[in-house]
Amino acid sequence: MLIQSRPATDPEVATLVAAWRRELGATGGPRDDGGHLVAVLHGRAVACGGVHDLGDGLGELSGLYVRPAYRRQGIARHMLVALEEVAFRQGCAVLRVAVGAYGPVAGVLYRSCGYEPVGAYLAKRLPVAA
Repeated sequence: MLIQSRPATDPEVATLVAAWRRELGATGGPRDDGGHLVAVLHGRAVACGGVHDLGDGLGELSGLYVRPAYRRQGIARHMLVALEEVAFRQGCAVLRVAVGAYGPVAGVLYRSCGYEPVGAYLAKRLPVAA
């Protein structure tokens, strides 16, 4: 699997974002602001996600989506690690995600990766550079 940055205008990215919106009834999605990643498996984009620098050391995950046929293979976990790295490089000390709309499965993933409840979000303190 290859995880790479692609512009939001990429046709495969647009397809993934549209599928994410349909499935979750969501209106947002990953923005093309330098923190947008795509997982490619066997030449096909199968997952996407974004991270946005909100300022003051805070970042927010959005639009982490894996095509249904590729779920339960660890792709979301790999994407999450890659998105955390992007957030770290952007200077984020804390990364949060609003999971209420994404259901219990998303919450289980984030909690298993070290995210803890903070108000309406799950959040994780990122490692500090040495």
